[in-house]
Amino acid sequence: MPASPSTARAINDRLALSLLQQEGPLTAGQLKQLTGLSRPTVADLVERLTASGLIAVVGESGEQRRGPNARLYGIVADRAYLAALDVRTESVSVLVSDLVGRVLAEGSVPVAPEEGEAAAVEQAVELVERAAKEAGASGDGGQLHTVGIGAPGLVDPATGELRDSAGLPAWHRRLVAALQERFPQARVGVENETNLAALAEQREGAARDRDTFVLLWLGDGCGAAVVLDGTLRRGASGGTGEIGFLPVPGTTGLPTATDCSGGYHSLVGAAAIVELARECGTVPVGSTAASLVAEAALDPRPNPAPPAERAARFLDALADRIAIGVAAVVAVLDPGCVVLGGEIGPAGGAALATRVEARLRRMSPLATEVRAGTLGGAAVLRGALLTARERAQDELFAAPDR
Repeated sequence: MPASPSTARAINDRLALSLLQQEGPLTAGQLKQLTGLSRPTVADLVERLTASGLIAVVGESGEQRRGPNARLYGIVADRAYLAALDVRTESVSVLVSDLVGRVLAEGSVPVAPEEGEAAAVEQAVELVERAAKEAGASGDGGQLHTVGIGAPGLVDPATGELRDSAGLPAWHRRLVAALQERFPQARVGVENETNLAALAEQREGAARDRDTFVLLWLGDGCGAAVVLDGTLRRGASGGTGEIGFLPVPGTTGLPTATDCSGGYHSLVGAAAIVELARECGTVPVGSTAASLVAEAALDPRPNPAPPAERAARFLDALADRIAIGVAAVVAVLDPGCVVLGGEIGPAGGAALATRVEARLRRMSPLATEVRAGTLGGAAVLRGALLTARERAQDELFAAPDR
């Protein structure tokens, strides 16, 4: 059954807008060539999208012949502003961008949970307000179209709300409602931080050539995100990838429903990595887990001097631990590719990834490439921004005025 004229127009408009998003400003002639549509159809859609305020003339193509085809059309970037938040236990970071994803303002603030939930929420909301004002959005949030939040914990797939998970600050759940109240016209959504990191690595990072892969988040805690055939899998309760609770050998006990300290988290969480480095004799005072891993991975000394031996021993031991969880994931999902993300994965780089892959080859018959993430801790903000932009564009681009 052929599409109705209105449906065909909507499809053509969305195709043109997608091309302008991907390619940047284009002439009507270029749109005709890229879409395969006729000249009159392209002229009609350009007129519709211009009248709706979604695109505008932004320049000329530089062609010698002047006329309608020489005009460059681009998306009206300030049609909507977007905010992305990365919410951690003791800090919040934010980016504010325009509709095409150009970052206009950013900032972060430490949060002191001991001062109370209300104070923590207010600090985070004020941070967003300052960034929105700096970006040019109105102070009352009238132009802040979409807010994407990345947070640890489970997101209920039925309601889209952050679940009340053990060990997570209560102010995380209150923040969503507070932002919605402060910015009543904005669409506020929350997603698990590891899922957002996977989206960012797939669009802009280490998994750009993969539609099936697993991202293993290695930071203060650990988690995993599963992308199969291009689709992020959340599970029946939103808990796909809660690998910190995976029972593994080498821990002092078993995890419980409210405590993952007996699970995989006990082997690869940041505190466990620092302790492992100390056991290997590589811990300078005040070092973080990520800095310890980076220092060991970048040690340039080719000779087996004692410091180099300790660094290699530390990376080998860490790779042994990481490979245990990776092998479990591979045995169940066979993803073909595992990306080591968070702060630890990129810090270890190829030195850590190749060690994990070598151990995995000995533990599993399933061919699996292990890669270091390229976005590090910034992956959550990038994923939140990508998600916010897609949500805004889906709404704004869906049905421009006819």
